[in-house]
Amino acid sequence: GGEQAADVLAQVKVEQMQREGKTLSQKEIDAIRNPILEKYEHEGSPYYASARLWDDGIIDPLDSRNALALGIAMSLNTSIPDQKYGVFRM
Repeated sequence: GGEQAADVLAQVKVEQMQREGKTLSQKEIDAIRNPILEKYEHEGSPYYASARLWDDGIIDPLDSRNALALGIAMSLNTSIPDQKYGVFRM
């Protein structure tokens, strides 16, 4: 998650600076980590993904039973064609 990414990127920067003979203060390390944490927090939101149409939207938990029933009903009433495309990855 975000914590791990921020820690890794901060550690890479610390090691880079050490090779150059410099050291970073905790404040400087936090200045590297905080924007990464904020980015992961912001972009990790389901609303962020749905706004970019990366999924089919967010189902209200109160509507989940109806949405599931509708999906099952649709799957029973249609044939599934052969796939002629590869796997999509983000």
